[in-house]
Amino acid sequence: MTDKNKKDKKVVALEYDKGKSAAPLVTAKGKGLVAERILEIAKEHDIPIHSDADLVEILDKIEIEQEIPLEVYAIVAEIFAYIYKVSQNRK
Repeated sequence: MTDKNKKDKKVVALEYDKGKSAAPLVTAKGKGLVAERILEIAKEHDIPIHSDADLVEILDKIEIEQEIPLEVYAIVAEIFAYIYKVSQNRK
């Protein structure tokens, strides 16, 4: 997830493995140059990127390796479903 504002760009990376956790986890986050590097790595590995500044602000408050809060499950589930659909269409 990214915040589009380039000056203070923030990025939060999520991962979900239902075999490991009950909810998606925050796996990386950063702003500025760190955010740019996280995005570069995502692009290098063909990891889908979604921009939502409001969601980034919420997720930025979560510690790395912590599950996302219940309040954002629905929106994150919609994003993951979309990403899954796009990934399946690529194959």
